Amino acid sequence: MKSILITGASRGIGRATAILCGAKGWSVGVNYVRDARAAEETARAVQAAGGRAAPLEGDVSVEADVVAMFDEAQSRFGPLDGVVINAGIIAPPLPLADIGLDRLKRIFDVNILGAYLCARESARRMARDRGGQGGSVVIVSSAAARLGSPSEFVDYAGSKAALDTLTIGLSKELGHSGVRVNAVRPGLIETEIHASGGEPNRAQRLGAATPIGRAGRVEEIAEPIVWLLTDAASYVTGAILDVAGGR
Repeated sequence: MKSILITGASRGIGRATAILCGAKGWSVGVNYVRDARAAEETARAVQAAGGRAAPLEGDVSVEADVVAMFDEAQSRFGPLDGVVINAGIIAPPLPLADIGLDRLKRIFDVNILGAYLCARESARRMARDRGGQGGSVVIVSSAAARLGSPSEFVDYAGSKAALDTLTIGLSKELGHSGVRVNAVRPGLIETEIHASGGEPNRAQRLGAATPIGRAGRVEEIAEPIVWLLTDAASYVTGAILDVAGGR
């Protein structure tokens, strides 16, 4: 049985990934920042699928919260076998010329700093040369990192591009320490994040223009994430996997 910590697991891709981990009989730390009820619902769904779960509150952009979250996950489930760095935010569409400093700081604090803090804590606890048992880190990037999201979310796109670089660099740092680091780049996926960006139907509207002809489902992102957590992906590290319907 593996022990997995998933950030931003109360909804969307994180929730679907947590439930799929539960179906494998794994233990899952369900991180959330505000919506305790949603996190508890996810934990119950993980348990119903056959796993163990615990909601773990914490803002990934706050170092003390990240350390406490990892501590609690290990206290409940033992040494971690995998971490899914998924928590991220978006804002309403705007060209860069109209984006204020507060928004830029918040996007970068959560999406970049938060991911780096979680990746650092994963390295400190999982690397074999630091007393860990090895494992897998999966970073959730975005197709926006290579598309740029012009006139909409260039700040979000840039934050995700930073995660691609993190994936490549950290995979090389940790390869000899038994920790694999990979990323999944989702495309237009039907999640609540589009509503938080002010356009709930964006995935459906733009998804129709993809080569596959539709938006993706959260379960279709959870599958490759979980595969990267398993031993079936034992020779995969430093990879960035596009799951974007050909977009």
